[in-house]
Amino acid sequence: MKPLLIFSLATGLVFSAVAQTKLPAPGKPKDFNLPAVKKWQLDNGLKASVVPYGSIPKVYIEIVVKTGMVHEPQDARWLARFTGKLMEEGSTRYNLETISKKAAAMGGRVTIAVGMETITIGGSVLSEFAPDYIALIADLLQHPAFRDDATDRLKNDLKRELNLRKVQPSAQANEKFLSLVFGDHPYASQLPTEAMVDGFSAAKAKQFYASQFGAERTAIYVAGKFDDKAVEKAIGDNFKQWAKGPAVSYPAAVAKKTDSLAIVERPDAPQTVVMLGGPVIDPTHADYTKLEVTNSLLGGSFGSRITTNIREDKGYTYSPFSTILNRQKIGVWYEKADVTSENTAASLLEIKKEMDKVQAIPVPADELKGIQNYEAGSFVITNSSAEGIINQLQFMDQNGLKMTYLTNRIKDIYSVTPTDVQAMAKKYLNYPVMTLVMVGDRKQIDAQLPAIRESRNAAKKGF
Repeated sequence: MKPLLIFSLATGLVFSAVAQTKLPAPGKPKDFNLPAVKKWQLDNGLKASVVPYGSIPKVYIEIVVKTGMVHEPQDARWLARFTGKLMEEGSTRYNLETISKKAAAMGGRVTIAVGMETITIGGSVLSEFAPDYIALIADLLQHPAFRDDATDRLKNDLKRELNLRKVQPSAQANEKFLSLVFGDHPYASQLPTEAMVDGFSAAKAKQFYASQFGAERTAIYVAGKFDDKAVEKAIGDNFKQWAKGPAVSYPAAVAKKTDSLAIVERPDAPQTVVMLGGPVIDPTHADYTKLEVTNSLLGGSFGSRITTNIREDKGYTYSPFSTILNRQKIGVWYEKADVTSENTAASLLEIKKEMDKVQAIPVPADELKGIQNYEAGSFVITNSSAEGIINQLQFMDQNGLKMTYLTNRIKDIYSVTPTDVQAMAKKYLNYPVMTLVMVGDRKQIDAQLPAIRESRNAAKKGF
């Protein structure tokens, strides 16, 4: 045992010496300096952005088309997703197996992701294959085969996912909450029926593609190590003949500010999914960074006030969070938490208390500094990869932001003051006029409804 004892004593002395050492003060935060971004546009409207980054011989390439589920017909929800899945099956030139083998030989793969407002195609490959990869995904984008023999399998996959989503309390809360906020707009993100999915076909996918895809709605992003001239030539050679297609157009939406309260029944559920929120501003607004910092302090980070209260102190939930959902010219803030059923009302009361406190008293400077450090650090980490840089560029393009959004980001985060946080909470985060959705055991929720309604009504009188 003596060697172990000696080792333990030595380790203790080392830790003691480290503990007594005065650590250097952290350096002054610096603005983010993005390597020079080269941008140009083809005659057909397709936009290109390329940025050299890093020393690893890899390159990330992503094509973004400004269309998605927002353009689906009301009677054909998930048609965009079906179209994306069918496009993944291959082009008129290469089938799925050939595309997969070609991408793998380049050190990567091809992925198609369908979102609410965008459809993306791309991935990362070894630097030397950047032109070949651009040619491969350009072919897949412009000449999808829409093979009939894949439709039944893909529809069955979607129906399995649909049935799973229908029973997930989080998905139920999302659907109900967004339908109350956005009404009949596609942003409500309502689930399809099985009959809708059964009605999908290769012909319908072709029709959606023809009406929504084209060069004018498309941008290509390249980041990493690459031959600049070869990449520029590959983009021109592989996209210059593509039809211009439809102009960028998103259906106008209005987010409703309501005090609606809705309950979705889940008999005997041990937890209630609580979703509370309403419309706020979009990233183009001058207050946006201030609101982001406010959100992070209130509920958007692990050290936030709501998380500390109902997770750490009370033990009502494991993973609460708040966020800002960004859509075209609209933002929606919400707090979401899976809370123990018997503590539904108590959880909402604590959330309200934290919102009230942020509005009533300026936050301590040291607490705000910690949140700012977290936000600045997260931003730096986000931009520490080629993919992260492309995500930032795409976010700015999607929201019509200037490059200063990126280059001044650190400075803007640290410029937020305690009184700014208080003002943002008062202006945008008002509990009495927020939509509230609860998914859980109706019996337990009903027993707590008087307390829930009382807190909301009392807040309205003071609002």
